[in-house]
Formats: sequence, C-alpha cells, structure tokens
Amino acid sequence: MDMDFNNDLEKRISDAFCVFDHHGEKFIDVREVGTVLRLLGCVPTEEEVNEVISATESEETSGEVHLTKFLPHVSQLLMERKMEPAPPEKILQAFKILDPENKGYLTKESFGKLMMEEGEPFTQEEMDEMWPVAIDPISGHIPYEFYLNQLMVYL
Repeated sequence: MDMDFNNDLEKRISDAFCVFDHHGEKFIDVREVGTVLRLLGCVPTEEEVNEVISATESEETSGEVHLTKFLPHVSQLLMERKMEPAPPEKILQAFKILDPENKGYLTKESFGKLMMEEGEPFTQEEMDEMWPVAIDPISGHIPYEFYLNQLMVYL
C-alpha cells in the first residue's frame, strides 16, 4: 500500500514511522510512538506522547497506531512547532539559575537530584547514560557550558 505525500514533512514522518513498522502493514505498536517522535527531532514529555497515542491509536486493534491516523496528526503538531527542543540559550539560562554562585559547574549530586525529582523525572538508566557526557572526569562536576556544547553535537 503506497501513500502519496503532500510534502517533505509527510515523507519524513512516514519514513520515521516505517522504521518501526516491522511487518510492512503501516502499523506500529503504541510503545514505539515516543521513539518515532524523537527520531523526528521532537522532545515530547510522556504526557505529550500519551496524547499522540490517544489521538492516533487504532479503534479496531488496541495497542497499535496506523500511519493514516498518525501522519496527519503529527504533521499538524510539527507544523505548529510543538515538542521542539529548547534553544541552547534557554538551556544555558536554566543552568545559570541553578548556579547562583556563578561557579560555571553543578555538582553531580545536586544535578542528579534535580533530574530525578523535578519536572519530568529521569530514570536511573537515563542518568547512567547521561553521566559520561555530562561529568568532567577530572573534577567530577558538570561544567554546564561544555556539557551544553556536547549536547548540541547530538541535536
């Protein structure tokens, strides 16, 4: 079943979706929705992922999302610039708020506590993946301007 795309955005969404369409039937498991959104460059909260699932989950087969519902919904979200990553300036501003003494770094303990308890908490597994990039091996601290530059390489 081939689909005609109205634009490059729809093609990008379809391509990302089809990476997780293991049977070639234009369906993915709802558990893959967040991964597809992230592959498209989005930074959704769990609540936003659940909203996309609710809006696009198949009524016939629970637990699956069909491309025909996913494509228009996610196209609209992306055109409205929803779920975009924060710009580097805003992230740096947030780090500076967490560093009132203007030391240029955060401790692993204080940053780890914030990341696991505030906002949308990170899991221990996510923290374990983050630490090697975030922590300066010599000081054991998180020099946030350097860390932010490291993050920009991946975005």
